[in-house]
Amino acid sequence: MTRLFGLRTRLLIAFGLLSVVTAAAVAGVSYVQARNLVLQQSQDASVRATTTRLETLYPLRNPAPGPVELNEIADVVRDRNTAAIAFYGEERSRDEFPLQLIPADLRWEVDRGKIVWQRIRPHGVPVLVTGVPLMVVNADGSVRPSGIQVYTVRDLMSEEEDIGWLAIQSWGIGGVALGLAVVLALFAARGVLRPVRELSDAAQRLGGGDLETRISVRGNDELAQVARTFNETAAELERHVTQLREMKAEAQRFVADVSHELRTPLAAMTPVTDMLDEDADRLPDELGAAARLVSQEIHNLGRLVNDLIEISRFDSGTAALTLDGVDLAALVRATLRTRGWTDQVDADLPEVTAVVDPRRVDVVVANLVGNALRHGAAPVSVRLRADEDWATVEVLDSGPGLDPEVLPHVFARFYKADVARTRSEGSGLGLAIARENAALHRDGEHRGDLFAANDPAGGAVFTLRLPRRARNGGGE
Repeated sequence: MTRLFGLRTRLLIAFGLLSVVTAAAVAGVSYVQARNLVLQQSQDASVRATTTRLETLYPLRNPAPGPVELNEIADVVRDRNTAAIAFYGEERSRDEFPLQLIPADLRWEVDRGKIVWQRIRPHGVPVLVTGVPLMVVNADGSVRPSGIQVYTVRDLMSEEEDIGWLAIQSWGIGGVALGLAVVLALFAARGVLRPVRELSDAAQRLGGGDLETRISVRGNDELAQVARTFNETAAELERHVTQLREMKAEAQRFVADVSHELRTPLAAMTPVTDMLDEDADRLPDELGAAARLVSQEIHNLGRLVNDLIEISRFDSGTAALTLDGVDLAALVRATLRTRGWTDQVDADLPEVTAVVDPRRVDVVVANLVGNALRHGAAPVSVRLRADEDWATVEVLDSGPGLDPEVLPHVFARFYKADVARTRSEGSGLGLAIARENAALHRDGEHRGDLFAANDPAGGAVFTLRLPRRARNGGGE
């Protein structure tokens, strides 16, 4: 539908309509003018011939002619294409055409001494009716009608045929003009659409990530200016994207370097914090609380460092899968059992086999169930479902659910829905890491994912969706 009414079609329609309107206007005006000219010349010639012939009758031999003389008068103006009839009072020459052909208003004008004519079309045949009064000159020089009237009927079929031929020629010229307009429209559309098509293709390549895309600039018209603007914009975009990529790479290297550097002192401090935990109960209250706080914060820092290292692997594309064919139900049960959550979670886990990375699936499920227990409300349920291609794990709590403003950001890095939790044990990276782990599982175009929503019955529901036959090479 889009191509049916595209720019090419609209240009052709516009040129076609312009040609049709122009040709119709020109042909119509030419036809009307030519028709009027032909008919005017024909009637002028007929009237002139009639009056010229009647002038030969002067001076009138008999001012009160009878039928024989009226026949002679009519014979003067008769010819091959013209029939004539003469009147004097109740007397008239022999009938050559029905008297109904003479309009009453025309006879009235002739009675007043005027030469008149009128085109009529009896039975579809065009004719010219002319009425001429014969005049006499009085002794005082004034002119008056003699009472003798001559009416002629001239056949206009030849003129009608000429007019019809003119109409055919006019419309033929209009058709040729339309054809030329279509040809011109095709050339114009080709000239206009080529740079537009190049611009569209270049924009698609640029949108697809080919930042080196440029288009050729031809001429100095508006389309050439658009091409220059596109090239300048693409160059500026390439420069900015290159800078952003460099900044992102530097930030990722910085995070990775800091995380690895922190690992060494944390590894040294962990045994000390374990000793503090063991001796905290024997220390005075304030010292014991301080020892436990230091130990907790060191453990939180250790988790944060590990999460940052994991994120840096995803960013650098070095995260890889260790695939194995497993029973997902058994894997989820092991996750719950290891964390001591078996009695706190309602599990609906039919047997489902899949090729996945067990460690990464364990991390995702543990994160979802842990969040549900900490931030939701009991009971928490875990449900496993599968079809031929996909396996899904749903974790549902019975809490108030997620705020609609929070839902779009739950998988963002370092995002915490409650600002009061900024110093809680969570790093704000758990759900982001969980989603990255899900996305690593691929089967061709099928890619794992993690979704968050609110259950209509209440509570938040997180859905892990994995292809059942993941393949290696899923790293970013």
